[in-house]
Amino acid sequence: MRNQHSDFNETLDDQLEKELDDIIDQLTLEEKVWMMSGHDFFKYFFGEDNRQFGQRTYQAGSGCERLGIDPLLFSDGPRGVRSKRPTTTFPVSMARGATWDTELERRIGDAMGIEARAIGVRLSGAICINLLRHPGWGRAQETYGEDPHLLGEMGAALCEGIQAHNVIATVKHYALNSIENSRFRVNVKASERVMREVYLPHFKRVLEAGCASVMSAYNKVNGDYCGHSRHLLRDILKERWGFKGFVHSDWVKGAYGADAAEAGLDVENPEPIFFGKNLITAVNEGEVSHWAINDAVRRILRTQFTFCRAEDDRAYGEEDIACEAHRQLAREVAEKSFVLLKNDSLLPLEASRPMTIACFGPLMDVANLGDHGSSRTIPPYVFTLLEGLKIRAGDHIRIVHHDGTDHERSRALAREADVCIVAAGFTWEDEGEFIPGNEAMEGLDSEKKMDSRGGDRDQLRLLDRDEYLIDRICADNPNTLVAIMAGSAVTMETWKHKPAAIMMVWYPGMEGGTAFARVVFGDVSPSGKLPFTIPQDERDLPFFDPNADEIEYDLYHGYTLLAESQKKAAFPFGHGLSYSSFDYGATRKVTAGGKIHFEAEVTNTGTCKADEVVQFYVGFSSSQIDRPAFLLKGFRRVSLAPGEVAVVRFQMDSSDLAYFDEASGNWAIEAIDYTAHIGPDSVSALKQGVAFRADEIV
Repeated sequence: MRNQHSDFNETLDDQLEKELDDIIDQLTLEEKVWMMSGHDFFKYFFGEDNRQFGQRTYQAGSGCERLGIDPLLFSDGPRGVRSKRPTTTFPVSMARGATWDTELERRIGDAMGIEARAIGVRLSGAICINLLRHPGWGRAQETYGEDPHLLGEMGAALCEGIQAHNVIATVKHYALNSIENSRFRVNVKASERVMREVYLPHFKRVLEAGCASVMSAYNKVNGDYCGHSRHLLRDILKERWGFKGFVHSDWVKGAYGADAAEAGLDVENPEPIFFGKNLITAVNEGEVSHWAINDAVRRILRTQFTFCRAEDDRAYGEEDIACEAHRQLAREVAEKSFVLLKNDSLLPLEASRPMTIACFGPLMDVANLGDHGSSRTIPPYVFTLLEGLKIRAGDHIRIVHHDGTDHERSRALAREADVCIVAAGFTWEDEGEFIPGNEAMEGLDSEKKMDSRGGDRDQLRLLDRDEYLIDRICADNPNTLVAIMAGSAVTMETWKHKPAAIMMVWYPGMEGGTAFARVVFGDVSPSGKLPFTIPQDERDLPFFDPNADEIEYDLYHGYTLLAESQKKAAFPFGHGLSYSSFDYGATRKVTAGGKIHFEAEVTNTGTCKADEVVQFYVGFSSSQIDRPAFLLKGFRRVSLAPGEVAVVRFQMDSSDLAYFDEASGNWAIEAIDYTAHIGPDSVSALKQGVAFRADEIV
């Protein structure tokens, strides 16, 4: 869905460019450099905000009082608009990635854009699309999954929604940012081909949707900090891709010298630590060019004026913040995000039947919304899993809860119950943004010495206490559902055969409990699909060291690595069960209007209405070069009544077949036979397909 900013990176407004010429001529060097930094963050953070991030909007670039130019006011994301005021808290991005629903994500962006404007935000840091190379990454919950195509489409949708309300969207963290603990120092080594094919295409896709700002990452790439990488910021982003907006650093440690301005960093946030006076001196001594300064100011003002002068199609006010429509949207998203991994005829529970449901684990009744880093939001309320069940169940259903610490008591409750539910997984203390020491302890006593929280996971298993609880409860009552709260993959080979059902419920947002109950009792069928691979053994995944100083990335990870190494996944990329069932017809190659497209009939063969995520993969098994065996190139969510048939169609562009040829520095297409596959997940889809040639794709 295009909006008035969709072509932001495609064309320039000649009249605006002439106006910018005049303004740049009027500005002094000191005024220009002032625009290239945020201001007043430390004053508030260490002052009245008592070291709590997100208590206000922050000045994040621009601003010239003499010329009447306001600063840009920033708020973070991505699970809502960060503010000390209660705002709508949506499920984390990984949960939304599991919906595979771009229209739904666009609506979330729309809600975030509305609430941002109501608070006074003009620059939103909500779009995180770093590729999940390894599920141990602490901030996995903030992105959409392991596949570049899925990341790009979901990120583009969020951008379109946010920017429809004249809020500048920032896409982050550019680039190759997927280790948390060593993020301030790690050097990621990657070939040009690996970057262009695996770690950068989703950024390009979001910019094609009109995204007007980019946040550089903390880490190094091939020896240069991202905020100092001329190759990333100028050669690729601004020159090759034609990006027209501005680049700002990640906060506090996103720049290490004034030379970052010459490399293409336009704004240092949140304060002029290395810009400011240092940058003025560097310009005066000829170390940084006047051209780089003028280009940065032009980009900042071009973006700001384009958005702030655009006509609003509505007014914004306090009544928009966490309004009823946004609360219902949060519930809808949670419902569509839950991934039913296993179901041996346990679910859905029959809501009209008297029963006792015994719930176990502290996470059943905890407001578990995700990490406490920059993405944290404060909701007006939270429905926990337990509260959701109690509200939905009638008087004829008895629900009891025990945290599981008293072994004999929990075993007795399990034996007496008709159904057991175990909530297992993690909290912000186990995974999330890594902020050393007390800085991660928002809201706690600043004088109390605390260990760091969040960060990368050192293993993919559940905590020992959770595995022990699952084993104990299932031994006494196999009619058990395990609800997993996590931001990415959890290995479960030691226990997945024990419960009757397993469901990923993520960090499900403020309406998560309501949504959980509606899915458990069958008011709505689960329809989420895994946006990553769950391996049988984490050794089947790429090497991952949270404390690495240097690491090399290659072409393979997730489903592409398992296919390359011929390893079987515990649950493959794209997997997810439903309360209904779907039949897929053969993939067909059809010519219409002079163009080739691929289609398949999908039939709801079950007894209830349900959504299905239809996935489209292209196979490269005939390739003469080293490349993945197949890649996701399309997906579509369809809603079907029992017996209903839908013809689901996918079109391709020749660029979908291309690889990056390092010798020529350009994209190339092999003259080989390719295959098209349509199915419910990355394994089932490959069971049948149709061949085609590159010259058939227009």
